[in-house]
Order: sequence, then C-alpha cells, then structure tokens
Amino acid sequence: MRVLFLGDIIGRAGRKALQNNLKEIKQKYQIDFTIINGENSAGGFGITEDICRDIYSYGGDVITTGNHLWDQKEIVDYIAKDGNLLKPYNFPEGTPGLGFNIYKTAKDESIMVINLIGNVFMKPDDNPFLKVEEIMRKHRLGSDLKFIFVDFHAEATSEKVAMGHHLDGRVSAVVGTHQHIPTADGHILPGGTAYQTDAGMCGDYNSIIGMNKEPILERFLGMKSKSKFSPALGEATLCGVVIESDLETGLAKTIEPIKIGGVLGK
Repeated sequence: MRVLFLGDIIGRAGRKALQNNLKEIKQKYQIDFTIINGENSAGGFGITEDICRDIYSYGGDVITTGNHLWDQKEIVDYIAKDGNLLKPYNFPEGTPGLGFNIYKTAKDESIMVINLIGNVFMKPDDNPFLKVEEIMRKHRLGSDLKFIFVDFHAEATSEKVAMGHHLDGRVSAVVGTHQHIPTADGHILPGGTAYQTDAGMCGDYNSIIGMNKEPILERFLGMKSKSKFSPALGEATLCGVVIESDLETGLAKTIEPIKIGGVLGK
C-alpha cells in the first residue's frame, strides 16, 4: 500500500497549493490513501466544516489535527459528525470526535489512522504513550489491518523519536507534525516502522513557520507588534512523505520525503 501524508496546511496559501497539486501528486506516486494535517488551515488557526469539505474534494481521505483544533468554534459540533476528521486521541475524556478510526482504500484494504498530541513543551493532555496502548491492545497490524499510520503532533523532537521506537514493529508509520519544518531523518526503524520527526508544513516558507515575518520579528526584538499573526500568502511548498508498506506484514518498505512548489520545492 502507498500512503501519502502531508504536514500542517497553513491558511489560504496551503489550501491553494493542495487544490492545484494534490491530484497530480496522487497520480505520480500511485497513492492508495491520503492523510492531511489540517489544524492550521483556517487562517492559520483551526479548521472549519467548509475547509474539511474542500480538502476531501481535492483528494484528501482523512484529516488529522492538533493543538489548534478548537480555534474555530464551529468545529466542536461538526467533528462529532465527521468520522474522517480526527482529534488527538489523548485529549481529555469527553472531548468530541474520534482520535482514531479504520478506513477502506479503493482496493478494499483496511488502514487505521491514529492522531496523538505530545505533552513536552505543550499544554498537558493525557499521556500519549499510555493512551496509544489502549488502541494497540485491541488492534494488531497484519491480516486485517494492512496499514497503521500515526500522526504525532508534538513540539519536542525527543518525544517524537521516543514514540517512534515505542511503536516500532507494531505500526506502519509514525510521522510528526506541529513544528512546520521538514526534518531530514526519514528512515525505517529496526522493527520495520517508517519514521520522520516532522513532515513539515504545506505553506509559504518565505515566512516564520508559515506566518508573516514582521509581527513575529518585532516581538523577538522586544517591540509591541500592532499586527496580529497571519499566514504568509506567497506560493506554498507542499511537504510530506510517501510511505510504501508490505501488504502481508503491514510494515514499511520505504519512506520518501516530498517537497513540491514554492521555496523548497524541487
């Protein structure tokens, strides 16, 4: 199975790049299933029902999220109705929405997508390592599940690397989001799990992690900025990974980073 994962969509620039390029990317890489982190897609903060529908129409199958999920208040009601829009599974009990789900590809192969959020340098939630064990005790990679993908939305690289090793050999892939910078460590762990610390963002890289530079620079210089943070609107680079798995074991054969368009694109 070939799975495409794209990192955080940042505002209008990221959405436009997705609309213009996703179908071609899927054809080029012969993608069976597409997962996209959409938590920054609405003006850099959160996601809306309309944006979810747009991402599905462009070719996305599942949308993962993170700490900005609730920034657009309308999503609280909507997420309970949309099984393809995931929240981090280790959000507190009673939070609306699903933290993982099982889907079918066009070839009728089963894939599980799990969304987790980190605790280090972030607002603390339930322990992601213990919470993911709840899932792993009930679901096993192999004959029924052809692929298990984990989006670990976390700040600390050490926490992400630890999660990769914690799940090595039990899931197909663990890929990090949230930092908005694509890391160069995509590889297959000893047990057969594909891993990359951060997929990067789908946004304008002539920016400070997707946002217009000026107000952020002013803050770093100790000035009071009069402008709110807003997404940069130049041409976006779509950043992510393509993972190919073995259909018998569900473990990864390859992980290939992609950077398309904009400042970083090939």
